[in-house]
Amino acid sequence: MAGNQAAWLTGAGAYPFVVKDGPKPTPGPGEIVIRNAAVAINPVDWKIQTYGRYLDKYPFVLGEDAVGVVEAVGSGVTRFIKGQRVVAHCHGLMTGNPANSGFQIYPVTTEALTAAIPDTLSFEQAVVLPLAISTACAGLYQKEYLNLPLPSANKVDLTDQTVLIWGGASSVGATAIQLATASGMRVVTTASEANHEFVKSLGADIVFDYQSPAVVKDIATALEGTDFVGIYDSIAEERSFTALAALVSMLKISIPVASVLPYDKPTEAFAPKYVLAYGIIQEPNQHVGEWIWGKFVPEALKNGKLQAKPDPLVVGTNLNCIQDALDIQKKGVSAQKVVVTL
Repeated sequence: MAGNQAAWLTGAGAYPFVVKDGPKPTPGPGEIVIRNAAVAINPVDWKIQTYGRYLDKYPFVLGEDAVGVVEAVGSGVTRFIKGQRVVAHCHGLMTGNPANSGFQIYPVTTEALTAAIPDTLSFEQAVVLPLAISTACAGLYQKEYLNLPLPSANKVDLTDQTVLIWGGASSVGATAIQLATASGMRVVTTASEANHEFVKSLGADIVFDYQSPAVVKDIATALEGTDFVGIYDSIAEERSFTALAALVSMLKISIPVASVLPYDKPTEAFAPKYVLAYGIIQEPNQHVGEWIWGKFVPEALKNGKLQAKPDPLVVGTNLNCIQDALDIQKKGVSAQKVVVTL
């Protein structure tokens, strides 16, 4: 059998990635080896390369989103067989093992973060989802965050509760809208005017233009009189933090706030809690990961309850294109996710 090939980050700040051959891995207990068909790029990838965050050993392989066909399964794996089409959240940043990262031909994934995908869904489309799913779920469903009821892939009974998702057209935001809707929530979100119809198509009930000078006041007015249960900041930049802090102050409430990045100016009234995506497969929240990846994702992708959004922007066809893909993501994309096919 052919060996493996990976795009290696050789040191802190090293540029570009170095593509090298290596041995084909074998799965351990609870693990799956995937023959990778595509990878997606996330902001964390270029931030690690540029700033040297999260890693303390090199060389390393990055990449959190992978999709392809099961090549081999380890002992104890019950949900997958060789040849099955799957999508996976690669957890190399959790384990510190480059074999568990996505930017390679044969990543080793954990069954706990892998789901089957229907034949009707292309690899390029499916690969936009994995990290966004885990990140959105970690903020929405863990008890110490928003603690919403788990989503259903079937008909949902609507509650009277409302959540605000800031940045609905982002990868995490688009997924969070769909999950919150599948949990029976009324969803208020923000997006540029050009993306209003896009986020509404995902289930958002009300959309506000985050660029509007009146956005905070307008959202506050929309939330008055509702059972407002939480905020998910899928952007987590100075502008979103400032707006959300002003909103909480205007509403005079204490409410849970989940954020995809840490906030360095917390107050008693506004203290966003940084989301750790891998928390959904760790104690005491592993029931979240089991439900989401084991049941909800495969069922919801099959029946259309979960859409693979935003759409992929395919920018290359092999591992040598990974660096260009990170550079494109770093410059910024709107309502798209940068993808490289393999």
